[in-house]
Amino acid sequence: MDDFNQIEVPPSFTALFTSPSGSRLTEPMTTVRQRYELCEDLAQLLTEQASSARFKSGGTELQVLETIELGLSASESPVQPIEAGWVVRRLAELLHWEVEQRSGRRA
Repeated sequence: MDDFNQIEVPPSFTALFTSPSGSRLTEPMTTVRQRYELCEDLAQLLTEQASSARFKSGGTELQVLETIELGLSASESPVQPIEAGWVVRRLAELLHWEVEQRSGRRA
């Protein structure tokens, strides 16, 4: 069966499933695409919650993102910890939040 799909997975997400040498995927592309769809949907769904949390708490964008990532990294989360980091970076992008270094990563 042909693995043709119109959903284009961005390189930033594909990198999560790429071997250390960068030469091949560690999971089938169908799995990567499914994981991407889940993570993208999650980031989109979290935009309102993140904005509201920032307003209510009076915290910084960074604090809100760190709290969300902590929740997404919990064992009962539908995403893997490495995917949680991607979701948070994507969330920051969607909200146009300029966030400096977080745990050695840029959001």
